This record gives sequence, structure tokens and C-alpha cells, in this order.
Amino acid sequence: MLRIYYKKNTRLAKESDVELLREIPIESLVWVDLQNPTIQEKVTIETYFDIKYSSEEESQEIESSSRFSEMDNEIIINSNFLSITADGFAYNPVSIILEKGILFTYRDDDIKTFSESVKKIKANPTLYINGYQILSTVLETCIDQDADLIENIAKEIADLNRSLKATNERVDEDDLLKISSLQSDNMMLRENIIDKQRLLSSLIKSSIFPQEFMGVLKIMIKDISSLLEHNKFAFERLEYLQDTFMGLINIEQNRIIKIFTVATVAFMPPTLIASIYGMNFEGMPELHWQYGYVAAIFFMIISSLGTLFYFRKKNWL
Repeated sequence: MLRIYYKKNTRLAKESDVELLREIPIESLVWVDLQNPTIQEKVTIETYFDIKYSSEEESQEIESSSRFSEMDNEIIINSNFLSITADGFAYNPVSIILEKGILFTYRDDDIKTFSESVKKIKANPTLYINGYQILSTVLETCIDQDADLIENIAKEIADLNRSLKATNERVDEDDLLKISSLQSDNMMLRENIIDKQRLLSSLIKSSIFPQEFMGVLKIMIKDISSLLEHNKFAFERLEYLQDTFMGLINIEQNRIIKIFTVATVAFMPPTLIASIYGMNFEGMPELHWQYGYVAAIFFMIISSLGTLFYFRKKNWL
């Protein structure tokens, strides 16, 4: 899919046909967005504008030089944007190029950050006259969505804590798996926030990015610092919740072990009695006793009940 945004009179217009690209004055272009494009669309854009989008492998590199580079009138950015899937969060690599005020983006997936940015552009099409404004809007939207994701994680943590109280302190494997999943999502969210923090820091130090946007970039840096604090607090809550769950599991296991221990000790006296009278030596005086069997059973029951009574009196039961 190809989206070409350009200035038309005092408004921002959009085209999706690559064949119409040559009919649009290059000085009017603002944003060229490629989403899972065909090979022809990608080659046409790269050839026409003499640019080179980063490959997926290059977009996922972690070195600073691979994430942000600046030359002449061109800024090249490789960044990951989060998307929500059925299994949690997923990284979506995006290749971004800023050249002479035109923003070029290349991605394979439909990322919510970009669709929300497009909604903002459509709501105020007269405000966006260059790619720098578009990129600032995309980054601002990304930060807002990261804040929403942190709030969602905080809500899930609170729900999990309430469910613990509602189940009378009984936990199972699903609870621990849920905590592990939330920790993984929180980690990916932190990596995404730090990635945007590095990107904004690089843009602030850039000699190409217009000074008029530096105030906005610095505000976004402060917002990211606030998000990192909330993210850290979520980690602490998850660790506390995990420790609580593990403590409850240990208590439950101790209770089970205690039951087995009491049962073992309670049956030791009857076992001793049964062992003695199971020897069948000729010299045993009770061997031919008429009431020997009943008496042995009686002594076994009394010894077990006596042991249980002793445990009860000591508050071990």
C-alpha cells in the first residue's frame, strides 16, 4: 500500500497511485508512506527520490549508528514500533528517511501509531506542511500510546491482585504464567520507550532538524522520562506480586507436607503394634488369647487417636 501526502493549495491531499507521483511537484510533497508495498512501488519510490530504505535486518540492528545517521540533508532512522497481538506485544521494524523536508516511511505491518497519526492529520490538514511536523506527530502519538499501554498493564496487575484476594489466597499455574506474561510485555514496552528516547535525543542534537521543533522534542523527552518511572513502578509491583504468589504457594505446600507428616506419625503406633503381633513367636503369651485380635485393633485406634489429640492440643493441626 502506498500513501502520498502533498500540499494542495492550503490543505494536505493524499494519493495512492504510484503512477501519479510524477504529476505532483516535488516541493509539494510532505510524506510518502509505504506499508507492505509491492516490489514495483518500493523500487519506484527509491529510484524516483534516489533514496534507499533499510532492510528488515538493518532496521533491527541495535548499534547507535544503525539506528540513527545523518548526512548532508538526509536523516536515516531505524526504529521499532509496538503492536498488540493475541500473544502479547510484537516489534514492528520501521525504516524512516527525512530528506529536504519530506518524510519517507517503510513498514510491513499496519501499526496503530501510524493510523492514529493519519487521523490527526485528517482532522487538521492545514497544520502539516512538511515531513518534520509529520514525524513529530508520529513520535508524539507513539508516546501517547505507550502511556495507554502502561495504564493497561497497571490495570491488569490490579485485577490480578484482586483475583488473588477473591480466591481465598489460592493460586495456580495460570496466575504465575500471567505474571510472567505481564513482565515480558512490560520489558518490551520499556525497550520501546528507551528506543524512542534515544531517537529524540539524536533529533535534538541534529543539525538538520529545524530548531522550531526542538521545544516539542524536549517536552516529549520529559514525557518519556515520566513513562519510564511508571514502567519501573510496574516492574516493582509485578515483582512484589510474584513474591506474594510464591509465598502463598510455599504456605500451601507446607500445609500439604504437614498433613502427610501428621498422618505418618499418627499411624506409627498402630504400625508398631501390628508389627509386634505379626511376629507369631511360640513364646508370645497373647498368641492364643481369645480376645487378642479385638484388643490389638482397640490399641491401634487408641494410639492413633491419642497421637492426634496430642497434636491438636499443641495446635499443630
